[in-house]
Amino acid sequence: MTGGTDNLVTLPPESGEAMHRFIAKLFPLCRSITGNGVRATLQAIAQRIPLTLHEVPSGTPVLDWTVPQEWHIRDAFIKNARGERLVDFRQSNLHVVNYSVPVHATMTLSELRPHLFSLPDYPDWIPYRTSYYTPAWGFCLRHTQLAALREDEVYEVCIDASLEDGALTYGDCYLPGIIEDEVLLSCHVCHPSLANDNLSGIAVMTFLAQYLQHCPQRYSYRLLFIPGTIGSITWLARNEAHVEKIKHGLVLTCVGDAGPFTYKRSRRGHAVIDRTVPYVLRQAGLAHEVIDFFPYGYDERQYCSPGFNLPVGCLMRARHGQFPEYHTSADNLQFVQPVALETSLAVCATLLATLDGNARYRNLLPKGEPQLGKRGLYRAIGGQQHARTREMAMLWVLNYADGEHTLLDIAERADLPFQHLRQAADALLEQGLLADCGEESAGALYSSLSPRILEQSPSPSHSLRVRGDKVI
Repeated sequence: MTGGTDNLVTLPPESGEAMHRFIAKLFPLCRSITGNGVRATLQAIAQRIPLTLHEVPSGTPVLDWTVPQEWHIRDAFIKNARGERLVDFRQSNLHVVNYSVPVHATMTLSELRPHLFSLPDYPDWIPYRTSYYTPAWGFCLRHTQLAALREDEVYEVCIDASLEDGALTYGDCYLPGIIEDEVLLSCHVCHPSLANDNLSGIAVMTFLAQYLQHCPQRYSYRLLFIPGTIGSITWLARNEAHVEKIKHGLVLTCVGDAGPFTYKRSRRGHAVIDRTVPYVLRQAGLAHEVIDFFPYGYDERQYCSPGFNLPVGCLMRARHGQFPEYHTSADNLQFVQPVALETSLAVCATLLATLDGNARYRNLLPKGEPQLGKRGLYRAIGGQQHARTREMAMLWVLNYADGEHTLLDIAERADLPFQHLRQAADALLEQGLLADCGEESAGALYSSLSPRILEQSPSPSHSLRVRGDKVI
């Protein structure tokens, strides 16, 4: 069986452009793990999908961590003796080490140098650096800027910022399905002006939520827009009794570049999600690599920590930390491509439809093949390729519908697109040749839906804000 992108959910041609415009809107916001940049980002998402905003007060214990203070920055610069801004936060919010404590002083270059960060190998790029949990301050600048600073000059240094009690904010989009079992989707919302490592995941997940609102759903879907690490730890701490409902999960990041896909397995290694993602990528004929879980990266390492061990993998294109633009100013609006965003969205929609449509059946006439012709399920004249593919899918389903194999098992064994098996099972169910094995009925998303990702939500979305455990 030769795969191809025809085996992905079809999206309208403007969906990639629409996601890129959404990224461009969010790009200038100065996000961090707390503060108004995160809130503004979540409010923009809430204009498109139903989103509940949670605010967890600073100082709240969450597992082995504590919710930090809010960081607010108003301005920052390095000036020379003539008052010229040589490094200017107003030109790029990457110029300041994220979460820097306030400073206003004059100092020589030798005194300032320990607080300066550049990339000698990429002299025109600005690096992205953070100091979330250790009080510190610093500037990130192009290496060409650093080389132009003079040892014999005194510089005015200012970071007009504050750390104060407030709250950590995250967004939760819950889309109820037929059953309460959940598929968890998660992305981080804490990086300023990084298009691939941050905003691509936000955009794909937002538009995926819009897609899901138009689908018949068997599973319930929970989409988390959270600050990295502390956000997932906070959500897990507040929802420990709830996590048993999560049957599949995926962290999305770096899905807007033109590189091949990378899938990082869950800690379990052989969870259904660990089979579904590579299967969908193979069927679509998309270049990809599958790597084993390791305890570093994004929030999959929190969901997969041994005390939770959830079936949550991570989908990327370029691997985090392994492309030169990672955590630099080169991760910009030109680095992410509409066609790449659109393909990533189609892959996600297809794998969710595969998870949602997967089920286990039993053949009610298992002795010999049932006569399909008299039931209108077999072609009268041979040689029609489409009909043959349809019939082969039915024969595979009938032969392996033994109560032990799921449709995904059969699809992998037959090397057929999942939608063919799903449609075959629907036809056989309608003719009384199959019975489900007591599980909730799987939704036939491919056969019943012509989805459309909308430039705007179909109806005005709303958001709720929660402080502590109260909606306000």
